Amino acid sequence: MIMEVKGGGILEMVVPFLAMVTMEGCTIALTILAKTAITYGMSTFVFVVYTNAVASIILLPYSFIFHYNQRLEFQQSLFSFPLLLRVFLLGLTGICISQNLAFLGLSYSSPIVVCAMGLMLPAISFLLSILLGKTKMEWKNPNFITKVVGTVISVVGATCEEVYLGPTVRQHPSSSTHLQFKQKLLVFTSTTDRWIFGGLLLAAATLCVSIWNIIQLGVVKQYSQVMKVGSFYSIVGTFMSAIVAYFVVNDSSAWTVKSSFDLYLIIATGTFSGLIRNRVQIWCMQKKGPYYVPMFKPFGILFATFFGATFFGDTFHYGSVMAAFIAGMGYLTVMWGQINEDRGVGKDKDINKNNDDSLSSAKVPLLDDEESNV
Repeated sequence: MIMEVKGGGILEMVVPFLAMVTMEGCTIALTILAKTAITYGMSTFVFVVYTNAVASIILLPYSFIFHYNQRLEFQQSLFSFPLLLRVFLLGLTGICISQNLAFLGLSYSSPIVVCAMGLMLPAISFLLSILLGKTKMEWKNPNFITKVVGTVISVVGATCEEVYLGPTVRQHPSSSTHLQFKQKLLVFTSTTDRWIFGGLLLAAATLCVSIWNIIQLGVVKQYSQVMKVGSFYSIVGTFMSAIVAYFVVNDSSAWTVKSSFDLYLIIATGTFSGLIRNRVQIWCMQKKGPYYVPMFKPFGILFATFFGATFFGDTFHYGSVMAAFIAGMGYLTVMWGQINEDRGVGKDKDINKNNDDSLSSAKVPLLDDEESNV
C-alpha cells in the first residue's frame, strides 16, 4: 500500500514526513465534515456505529493478510480468557466510550477544541501513570520535571481554550452570498455557550484513550499481531456502540442515512480510521522509530487554523487558536521529557524502561486515538 523507499537520501526523509502531514490534514478535514453532518441532523451515536462497522469490515480481512507470514511462538492465544477480557476492555474504552464522548463533544464545540483536548493525551497519561504507581515522583530527575512542566502548560492551554475565545479572525458582511453558501455547505463550530460542556466531554474521551493505551500495552506484550487485535476489538466496540445507540436514540429514523454526503462520509471515515491511517502510521514507525508518529499530532492545529481562518472566519476566534498552540507546546514538552527518559538522558535507562506507560500511544501502533478517535 505504501511504496517502499530504499536506500538513504532525501526520499527517506520526505516521504514519511509528507505521509504524516497528509494524515493529520485528512483527519481535520474529516472532523469538519463530521461536524457538518452532525449539525445537520445525523446522530453522533449512529455515526459511531456506522463508521466503526465499516472499519471492522475492512480491517478484519486485512489483519489476516497483514500477519499472514508472521509466526506466533510462545505467545498466549488471542482466544484465551485473559486476552479476550482485554479485547473487551479495549473495545469499551477505545471505541464505545471514548468515541461516543468525542463525537458528542465535537457536536457541542469545534475541531479546534478537539485538537486542544487531544493534545492533552500525554499529560493525562502522565498523571494517570503517577496515580497507578507506574511513574515515581522524582523531583530531582530533569525528565520528570520536564513532563510536569509540559503537563501544566497543557492544562493551561486546555483551560484557555474553554474560557477565552477572543475576537473573530475576520468579520464578513452578512449579505455575502458566497459566505452564506459556505455556511450552508460546511459547519465548523457550535454556539460558544456550549463549549465548556463539549470540552469536558472531549477531556473525558481523552482520559478513556489514556486508559485504552495502558490496556493495549499489556495486550501487545502477550500477543504481538497488533492488527488482529485491532480488528477484534473494533468489532467488539462496534457491537457495544450499537447497544448504546439502541437505548439512547429514540427516533428510529435516525438510523437511516438521509443523504449521499452522509453515506460517503461514513465510508470515508471508516476506511481512513480503520485501515489507511493505521497502515501509514505503522509504516512510518517502522521507518523512523516509535516517536515519529506522535510528534506530528500538533500539525492538526495548523490545519484546523488554516481551514477555520479560510472558510469560517466569522466563527473562528484568535483566542481558541492561541490556546490550542499553548496546548501543543505542552504536548511537545511532555513528549520531550519522555523521549529523554527512554533514551536514558538524565538517568540510567534500565531503571526507567518500565515507566513507559505515560506515553504508551507513542509505542503501540494499534488503531490510533486521535484523536481522540475523532
